Amino acid sequence: MTDTLHSADTATPRNDENWWRDAVVYQIYPRSFADSDGDGLGDIPGITSRVPYLRTLGVDAVWLSPFYPSALADGGYDVDDYRAVDPRLGTLDDFDAMIVALDEAGIRCIVDIVPNHTSNRHVWFQEALASPRGSAARDRYIFRDGLGDRQELAPADWTSAFGGPSWAPVGDGQWYLHYFATEQPDLNWKNREVRDDFLHTLRFWSDRGVAGFRIDVAHGLAKELPLVLPSQAELDALPIDGTHPIWDRDDVHEIYAEWRTVFNSYTPARTAVAEAWVKADRRARYASADGLGQAFNFDLLEADFDADQFRRIIDFNLAQSDLSGSSSTWVFSNHDVVRHATRYGLPALHGRDVKQGAEWLLSGGRSPIVDVTLGLRRARAATLLEFALPGSAYLYQGEELGLPEVAAIPDAERQDPAFFRNHGTDIGRDGCRVPIPWTNNGVSFGFGSALPHLPQPTSFGQLSVEAAENDPSSTLHLYRDALSIRGRLQVRGKLQGGGLEWMETGDAAVLAFRRPNGWITVTNFGDTPYELPAGEVLLSSSPLSNRVLPGAATAWLQE
Repeated sequence: MTDTLHSADTATPRNDENWWRDAVVYQIYPRSFADSDGDGLGDIPGITSRVPYLRTLGVDAVWLSPFYPSALADGGYDVDDYRAVDPRLGTLDDFDAMIVALDEAGIRCIVDIVPNHTSNRHVWFQEALASPRGSAARDRYIFRDGLGDRQELAPADWTSAFGGPSWAPVGDGQWYLHYFATEQPDLNWKNREVRDDFLHTLRFWSDRGVAGFRIDVAHGLAKELPLVLPSQAELDALPIDGTHPIWDRDDVHEIYAEWRTVFNSYTPARTAVAEAWVKADRRARYASADGLGQAFNFDLLEADFDADQFRRIIDFNLAQSDLSGSSSTWVFSNHDVVRHATRYGLPALHGRDVKQGAEWLLSGGRSPIVDVTLGLRRARAATLLEFALPGSAYLYQGEELGLPEVAAIPDAERQDPAFFRNHGTDIGRDGCRVPIPWTNNGVSFGFGSALPHLPQPTSFGQLSVEAAENDPSSTLHLYRDALSIRGRLQVRGKLQGGGLEWMETGDAAVLAFRRPNGWITVTNFGDTPYELPAGEVLLSSSPLSNRVLPGAATAWLQE
């Protein structure tokens, strides 16, 4: 095992307890990253084969979306077995080999944990279906008697996140709660066996060398359902203040306190980051040192490309980091939202849900309202700003290639349950999960030797890694250069928690800030060119002319 991360310039000891505070984490959606065996699905050996690429990119860690056995009712987030690898993706030996390869490249591994629900194929749920009401097997999940004379009616009119009812019958008068797909029954976290089993899972992967965990739906585990269930309208009207029956309950942190004991039993302590879609002022508790330690900040992901919004969000989240003693996380794209190279080319969100997409997506990409060139320019500018902020940066596979959202996927080839349960109002998330292109040509542009599980557009060849390698102005080269410079500038122990100082620009559309070592970042959110302040220009997201920063661009300088 290697003792340091990356080159001598950016090396950190493997036992560094604070590595995660300013780490660059690259999210891999395993089924869409690299296919080693030609079955159309990306797999664990495929990831291992691309470790040299990840090392050259300059990331500190990878986060793997679920790779567990699954029927793929929800892209792998319907888990059959939390301590195994889906046979279509490899074996535990393959996983161990990947960990070794990543470690030798100085890259840590974070894995996705899905604790809110199992799949309906999980051995526990199959046991629950075969057991009577009131049994210990059913107590691991959330079952309720139905309403009506024959209990033929759902216990409540609740709607699932993917549309349709969130209670499903099992044929004996009882119904189970599934806030997401029908194939994803919610677990009962009041059950001690459930809690102990997940502690076992955390140790299982930690013992295999996993450095941390991303916690799916972290705000939904603790539930306290009243005897008489409220209607959906009544549920929606309840305040989410720590007492809500389902969301962001204060007692969820009792669960994470137990997890923290497990994390801290390792050297270095295992890390965790919460996917908690909660009010911003309630996020800090998830990120506390006695809890998960870090929580996703999705605020920039939900913002328009707007200077005022960015500054307010940055200030707020740095203050929240101070409250929690953690570091902030910055993210623009992931497996659940429209890729930001496309999002920034669409009309302003103005508060619309980034998970829902836009009219352009619903039209299958046929509507001309997306400005592809502007979207990519803004995405490059936003990313360069992100990399300069205090805290950790989370990237999503393919964003370093400037990949757009793929809207034109035939209905018959879509996979996301959100599309099928909300047809016509939600295009689903398949467009950001299309396998990434590695070569200019081939049946799947180097992803594998067979057609991929989601269709790639013909334009992917010119956006491939191979094409980008040969273009010095490509987004891939920008990411590599930025992460290399970031590693040199971000003197560990000096910039961690060092904050930033806003600089006066004289233009409301231009933001500039200075880090403690004289690293200056200037972003022009407007259209009017802006003359850069004094300092050596290190990098810019768009070409400069006589130290003039064009619109939709970011530059880094060193005083």
